Amino acid sequence: MPSTQSRPPLSVVLAHTAEAVAHHIDGVIETSGAPGERLAAAMRHATLAGGKRLRPFLVIESAALFGVPAAAAMPAAAALECIHCYSLVHDDLPAMDDDDMRRGKPTVHRAYDEATAILAGDGLLTLAFEILAGEDAGPDAQVRIALVASLARAAGVAGMIGGQMLDLAAEGRFADGAPLDLPAEAIIELQAMKTGALLRQACEAGALLGRAGAGERASLDRYARAVGRAFQIADDLLDVEGEAGMVGKAVGKDAAAGKATLVGRLGVEGARAELARLVGEAEAALAGFGSAATLLVEAAYFVADRRN
Repeated sequence: MPSTQSRPPLSVVLAHTAEAVAHHIDGVIETSGAPGERLAAAMRHATLAGGKRLRPFLVIESAALFGVPAAAAMPAAAALECIHCYSLVHDDLPAMDDDDMRRGKPTVHRAYDEATAILAGDGLLTLAFEILAGEDAGPDAQVRIALVASLARAAGVAGMIGGQMLDLAAEGRFADGAPLDLPAEAIIELQAMKTGALLRQACEAGALLGRAGAGERASLDRYARAVGRAFQIADDLLDVEGEAGMVGKAVGKDAAAGKATLVGRLGVEGARAELARLVGEAEAALAGFGSAATLLVEAAYFVADRRN
């Protein structure tokens, strides 16, 4: 396994990954054939306005466990980030979460208009699969097909989209307007789909690129499941305790909207205890990779401790 002894710290790697992913996506949008300036500009607003780029980082670092260079993993990383950014554009729309700010800047429908935001999101969604289908995503067509199928499942009705629908149902959107009193197990399932599916796909993509064995894929999946749950709990805690200026978006909206969260079910202290348990679970899942997984382990702690 590749050694990580000479690797820079996590903060530097995250910043470098964010810059590289943004550059790659910018180039893809430039050559996408989007007519006029408005659509391409809205797509850039959605994808290039900052962000932690955690999902692309997980793709690249998971692939690195198996000796895959970052450049070779970049198309899969960029495709996943396009899906993530499209989902944020649509999440922010008035019909969904109705947010005015994202990453400290106006959301796409506020910076442009709702119709442009919808089409920009649609553009990023379809662009992701164009990226994965291209030969730049890998010389082996079977691997590219597997990547396309993996991302489609994670982003679709059995993953992110299905989780978003369950989230809206939990708010009471489709019943009598009263939020549903979901047990913790149902909240975990909802969040595993809405948030966790794309984080799991990031690690799965790295494993596919690296032609990982079944045991290695299972270990990465256990890690990704734990990180996905930890990410959502940390996000929910930020909504309760964070400041809008630091978080980069409105806070205190989950309780007002009646959203089903583990913070609401377990309380702040109970959620923090669960968060700590999940970080330990993520670390334990990667024990078999040794020091090669150092950055991935650090990422689990970063997810739990983040402030935005």
